[in-house]
Amino acid sequence: MTPPTNRPDRAAALHKARARATATADDPSWPLYLAEDLHGIRADWRTSAEVCADAAWAARSAGRSVLGLLSPEDVLATDRDPITTRTLAHLYLSALRFDFRCPTLQRLVEQLAQTARQPLDCYTRALYAFALLGQSCPEGLTVMDEVLATAEEHPKTLHVLLHGLWLGQDLDEGAERLLALSSRPSLATGTDPIVLFRTAGALRRLGRYDEGLSAIDRAIDCLPPGDISVHADLVRERSLLCAARDLHQHRSPARTSSGVPS
Repeated sequence: MTPPTNRPDRAAALHKARARATATADDPSWPLYLAEDLHGIRADWRTSAEVCADAAWAARSAGRSVLGLLSPEDVLATDRDPITTRTLAHLYLSALRFDFRCPTLQRLVEQLAQTARQPLDCYTRALYAFALLGQSCPEGLTVMDEVLATAEEHPKTLHVLLHGLWLGQDLDEGAERLLALSSRPSLATGTDPIVLFRTAGALRRLGRYDEGLSAIDRAIDCLPPGDISVHADLVRERSLLCAARDLHQHRSPARTSSGVPS
């Protein structure tokens, strides 16, 4: 297929690829169709990341996860063209991320790095950082910094890193790092419910409960109508913030055996 050369044609082809990938989750061949579509427009890693992350999430939400359609062998195969290989990797690795399968994601990217015919793209390395961060591995912070040096302000890549910092509860200054990352221009819009949700969690960990409640209330207000699954996560975070604030406000000072506060 000859790739579209003018911008309107390419935009139309990309729109068609997105629509087909997110609307045909019941067709088990859709990952290969998406790979064909992205190959047809010679998609770079940024475009692939944006389309594949959304497609993997849509399939999961429809109860037809990519993990049931592809296999690690599909990701590690060396007989496909680079764009198809990258598309299948982005889909499968994104699905592992959404399921929080951090050890499996880590192992698969390490295998991919050994078999790949070219260096791993920035988004795939971000997914590797997520896998490490999600396990509270200090090495994840190093990989994250390396990704940030080349990711510029690519939103999907920054969201992956933000997700990893949110999931890794035992990282050194993890909450502070999350807040710093969430302040980058492409994330600090004040209208992204996921960014606000993760920010609220970091503020809770830092004991800044009122700020966290303000963030989570904005997140709930920014959610698209009918987004039931994410709404439940936000309401749960709000409950955690309220409980933590109440516990902090009503906690009695610890006392020694002599009755003097320690």
